Amino acid sequence: MSAAPRTGDSPLSGQDASDDAAAELVPAAFDDGRYDADGDPTREESLSRLLGGGKAAIEGSVPPVAFLFAWLATGGELLTAVIASLAASVVVFGYAMIERRKPKAVFIGMLMTVIAAMIAYYTGEARNFFLIQLLSNAASALAWAVSIVIGWPFLGVIVGGLIGTKTRWRKDPVLLRAYQRASWIWVLQYVIRVAVFSVLWWLDETTWLAIMRAALTYPLIIACVAASGWVLFAAIPRSHPGIRKPQLVAAD
Repeated sequence: MSAAPRTGDSPLSGQDASDDAAAELVPAAFDDGRYDADGDPTREESLSRLLGGGKAAIEGSVPPVAFLFAWLATGGELLTAVIASLAASVVVFGYAMIERRKPKAVFIGMLMTVIAAMIAYYTGEARNFFLIQLLSNAASALAWAVSIVIGWPFLGVIVGGLIGTKTRWRKDPVLLRAYQRASWIWVLQYVIRVAVFSVLWWLDETTWLAIMRAALTYPLIIACVAASGWVLFAAIPRSHPGIRKPQLVAAD
C-alpha cells in the first residue's frame, strides 16, 4: 500500500484495502523541543512523524499472511485458507478494540478481507482472493494522479488536515507545487503494486501473490513516506516559512 498516520490505515487512499481502505489519519504527537525559534517545526519535523501509520500497515498484512500459511500448510485447500484469513482479520479488529483505537480503518480492512474471501470462494480460484487488492490499488493510483492534475494533491489535503492549515496551502504556489511533486511518489507505489499483482494474478501464482501482498505493504509504505517526505521538503526553499505557514497569494 497500507500505511499513515497512527491510524487505522492510509490515504486513499490509498493504500489498498488495508493500506487504502485503512486510511484514517490521526496526527502524531510532537515534541515541543523540536520547534524552532518562531514555533515552526518545518525544518525539524518529517512526513513520517506526521503520518504515523506503521502499525496499520503491519495489521493490514496479517490476513494475507494467514491466508498464505494456511494455503501452504493444507497443500492448496482454498476453504481453509479463506477461513484462516477471516479469523486473522477478526483478531486484528479485536486487538484494535482492546487498545481502544478508532476501529474504522481496521473495520474497513476486515470488510475488504471478507469480500476478497467471498470472491475467492465463490469463483473457486484462490488467486481471486487478491483481485480486490489489485483493483483497489489501480483505483488509488488513478485517484491520486487525478488529484495532482486538478491541483488538489491528496498529500496536501491529508497533511493540511493534520497540521491545521486545511486547504490554505493551495493559495501558496510553493506548497502546491511541493505537494504535487511529493504526491507522485504515492502514485508510483500503487503502480508498482498493480504491475506486480497483475503479472502474478495472470500467471495464477497464488503463493507469490500472498508473499508479495505482504512484502509490498509495510516495506513499500515506509519507503513511500520517506521518499515523498524528502521530495516535499526538498521542494520548499529555505526562505519559505514552511508547511505550517502557507504564504497566501490572492487570486487575480
